[in-house]
Amino acid sequence: MLNNISLGRFYDTGSVLHRTDPRVKIILYMVFLIAIFMIKTGPSLALFGIVTVVQIIVAKIPLKVIRTTVVPVLPLIIFIFLLNVFTLTTGNVLWEWKFIRITDYGVSRAALMACRLLFLIISTSILLTLTTTPLKISDALESLCSPLKLIKIPVHEMAMMMSIALRFIPTLISETNKIMNAQVSRGADYDTGSVIRRVKGYITVLIPLFVSSFKRAEELAIAMDARCYRGGTGRTKLNPLRITGRDIAVGVIFTAVAVIPVVLEYILR
Repeated sequence: MLNNISLGRFYDTGSVLHRTDPRVKIILYMVFLIAIFMIKTGPSLALFGIVTVVQIIVAKIPLKVIRTTVVPVLPLIIFIFLLNVFTLTTGNVLWEWKFIRITDYGVSRAALMACRLLFLIISTSILLTLTTTPLKISDALESLCSPLKLIKIPVHEMAMMMSIALRFIPTLISETNKIMNAQVSRGADYDTGSVIRRVKGYITVLIPLFVSSFKRAEELAIAMDARCYRGGTGRTKLNPLRITGRDIAVGVIFTAVAVIPVVLEYILR
């Protein structure tokens, strides 16, 4: 049921994005994040959609992987769309019934917000989780945030926690699938009945999942302690990060591509 979800999983295709320094990809992600929220018109949004397709092609990620990344967050995207449609009531009325009013402005804003979230999720997956291993993400975050060590912020420990969290997303999904299959074999039903009955049914999944998660966390802590892990002080790296000319070229090209829709946005104003 949950095996096809690719959220948080590394998918190696050997593309140029996979070989790019993770620090460059994190900076590119921030650029794309700023760019997508600066876009407010349809043409610029459509151009950013083309940019997103270019990311998929460059990363050589199959569409089925993108689909399995997007499907889990579709309920959230639909919720945001409907929330904007029914709460933004300014503009020309398209349909009205009692206290419900749908306007052209509400629909356009709802579509904008939904597309923003969709493109942001795809960009996050391509620039980070699908093309970068959790260990490299951790090393990149630690490197980029290293100036914060001057004010006594535990950068290494924070980066390690984020890396572990990303690493255990697929593990928890797999564990949830196993528990649900085990409960179904014992007669549990998660697809029929009222909403309250379904929610109560999922309690039989949540409780063993929490127990399993705490057990895994304890085992991980014991393993790290047995290997004398004491934080980032005095630690060296087997494969230190190095930015090459190729990394700089990828960063410049993708930054320029992300800026084009923003420039079009201001030209159209």
